[in-house]
Amino acid sequence: MPIFAKYYKNTMFQLGKTIVSEDIIKKDFVCNLSACKGACCVDGDAGAPLEQEETEILKSIYPKVKPFLRPESIEAIEAQGTYITAEDGELETPLINGADCAYVIYNEDNIALCAIEEAYNQGKISWKKPVSCHLYPVRVKDYTEFSAVNYHKWQICDDACSLGKELQVPVYKFVKEALIRKFGEDWFAELEKIAKTYR
Repeated sequence: MPIFAKYYKNTMFQLGKTIVSEDIIKKDFVCNLSACKGACCVDGDAGAPLEQEETEILKSIYPKVKPFLRPESIEAIEAQGTYITAEDGELETPLINGADCAYVIYNEDNIALCAIEEAYNQGKISWKKPVSCHLYPVRVKDYTEFSAVNYHKWQICDDACSLGKELQVPVYKFVKEALIRKFGEDWFAELEKIAKTYR
């Protein structure tokens, strides 16, 4: 079935089985870790959203990720599990004392990084990280008939917005790899065609 685009009033358009916010085309964004110190992995009151199949992946890779984790991370994961089910039924990564994601580590500059991604970068595992983290600042909500694709505006990312504007990198280009991972090459190619009409 071909992918098609349908336009809604003002702020959204349909692309295949997704409803997409125009903001991912119109807004600019490039992570500025030196400014934010990886705050998105620490701030907030919930872990990273997980897809059902990712919970099994986390279980299987945990022994290889464990050497990269902090002692308090290991304690939190072994007490709560490699993932949790929140009160609203959503699957998430566990937290350390209600704050840091349990998979957070810090480098010598005190920047929060992902232990899973570090294990991936060092060739220990073949899975980069949860797709929700890979996609950020894009958030995807899956429904029965479609998926909603939105840009998540968060004050802690103001420096990323400024850097994106300076470098002229729209959100969808910043998360290109993650969008292709989630929706496929054809979907992204159609998104690029739509983006050209906007920008």
